[in-house]
Amino acid sequence: MSTSSTTARIAVFPGSFDPVTVGHVSIVKRALPLFDKIYVAIGENNSKRYMFPLEKRLEWLRGTFKDMPQVEAISFQGLTADLCIKLGAAFIVRGLRNSTDHGQERSIALMNHALRGVETVFLPALPEHAHISSTIVRELMANNADVSAFVPSAVGQP
Repeated sequence: MSTSSTTARIAVFPGSFDPVTVGHVSIVKRALPLFDKIYVAIGENNSKRYMFPLEKRLEWLRGTFKDMPQVEAISFQGLTADLCIKLGAAFIVRGLRNSTDHGQERSIALMNHALRGVETVFLPALPEHAHISSTIVRELMANNADVSAFVPSAVGQP
């Protein structure tokens, strides 16, 4: 086995990150030992309504991962599998909070593999994060609740 040519292990962690949560951060930190580079990629979906503008979400991600040089926050349009090919990423990282997530994510993973041969790595949410979702955090924010326990410090209290 030759060690002269090594292939970088690159992954994409896609999502809307509206906003990024401590659960997202946990998944990235736990995935870091597996990969040389992780792109945290905000998918731009023109048919979806977001609470926070794209630039604000990118700013939060960049602030959150500023001390992790192997993590880069980007945005993209189109299919995640196509982004993987463009970036040379052979893997997609996804977090699973519950069995509902598993059912949905498994179907997407199978399609990404069928389309572009990209593998998906699933990491279960830690028990202390399994109840946290961007949807719930947005609802709390809309009602002026303190979300500091659920979002990284880069997000603060918007």
